Amino acid sequence: MAAKKNALGKGLGALLDNSSNNSTNENSSSKQSSLNSDKPTPIVGGVASVSINQIEANPFQPRTHFEKEALEELTDSIKEHGIIQPITVRKLGANKYQIISGERRFRASQLAELEEVPVYVRIANDQTMLEMAIIENVQREDLNALEIAISYQRLIDECNITQEKVGERVGKSRASITNYLRLLNLPSEIQVAIRDKKISMGHARALLSFTKEEEKIKAYRQILDNNLSVRAVEELAKRSKEAISSNKNPTKNKLSLREKRLQEDLSFHFNSKIKIAKKEDGKGIISIPFSNEEHLEKILALLDS
Repeated sequence: MAAKKNALGKGLGALLDNSSNNSTNENSSSKQSSLNSDKPTPIVGGVASVSINQIEANPFQPRTHFEKEALEELTDSIKEHGIIQPITVRKLGANKYQIISGERRFRASQLAELEEVPVYVRIANDQTMLEMAIIENVQREDLNALEIAISYQRLIDECNITQEKVGERVGKSRASITNYLRLLNLPSEIQVAIRDKKISMGHARALLSFTKEEEKIKAYRQILDNNLSVRAVEELAKRSKEAISSNKNPTKNKLSLREKRLQEDLSFHFNSKIKIAKKEDGKGIISIPFSNEEHLEKILALLDS
């Protein structure tokens, strides 16, 4: 079992530029041994073992919420098998590194009380680092939809990248990027629910169809209380829009037979589809559409005659 606990992943040991590893005996502790004082500095572009105390968290980390149960499961796996996939870091200085991606693995390694972890060393400026952190986390980690949306927005705001470029970076269509970004327009109560996975991305998109914020919150609470499907929420949004449209455009009075004949006569006279719209109070509008400038001149001439 001890051999399993010391494992860094199949074949990974061959990648580590550390001759002292060859002298490690089978009776070593289940924790990965600390770095020897004469161990060579990890080469940029390569994989090496680094003391966990020499690594700091990524300030650009898009993940803000780590599920406790999942983190505990990963910790148990690392205690048993070690870290299979190296953490990607950038070199800040002598024996100092900053995480680019793999913070969940790093946190689990701390909980497992490892003394060193395998890392892939890269050089990156802050903007490149932010892009790399988001891209690697979105593609490899289980970020919730809200964290993905926040990450895309940071790429746009902090790295001056268009939605189209964001899509190219993460391998998504521009429409997909837009759909995620729209989540940030939802009320904070609903955003928290997305983060905590109380509602799905489909539910969130359906809620965006409501015009008013109070309608969105009301529909969201209905989802929780009645376990509504995405289709049901979409139907609620559709009815809400129809009601708003009906209020904005009240039913017009029907034209009398005489008024309909007048509308037809005017249409024939002006060679245009004349519309007469009458309200309940008797007031109304006569509209005369025209197809081009020449047609307009003919209508004006007839009006003057």
